[in-house]
Amino acid sequence: MTDDDDERLAALYDVHAAPIRRYVVSLTGNHGTADDVVQETLLRAWRTPRILEQDASTTRAWFFTVARHIVIDEARSARRRHELPVAEPPDRVVDGETDRLFDAMLISDALAAVSPDHRAVVVAAYYGGRSVDEIAEELGIPSGTVKSRMHYGLRALRLALQERGVTR
Repeated sequence: MTDDDDERLAALYDVHAAPIRRYVVSLTGNHGTADDVVQETLLRAWRTPRILEQDASTTRAWFFTVARHIVIDEARSARRRHELPVAEPPDRVVDGETDRLFDAMLISDALAAVSPDHRAVVVAAYYGGRSVDEIAEELGIPSGTVKSRMHYGLRALRLALQERGVTR
């Protein structure tokens, strides 16, 4: 490893480690696991030089995606669940419970990045199943304001999800 490589690796760590760590702690609640995931994520980036040549937002999205996949892989691993081999598989299989949990955590994290006014409208419409008029009455604002907040709230939510590597 050359001095130039050392500098690039240090710069990579300085720029991306803290946000990745915060994201992983929000997913797992475990600081030790977060450190391991950050290390593995940065190692994978180091092994994929083309990712370091892209613009910062693309690189950041790639980091969040890789970190999320590492967390999911670890959660699914037999070592984590302390599974023991059995002669016959269980009758009942639970599909996608882990994915639903991580998706819910990811959406919750992304919604926290949206302003409170916009978040209130988005949550009322999508989670509460309320119409524009119902939301307007509930919040005491005009229907046009609800529509505007919905538009900008969904746009902010899309951006927050993009930053986490979920959408394009």
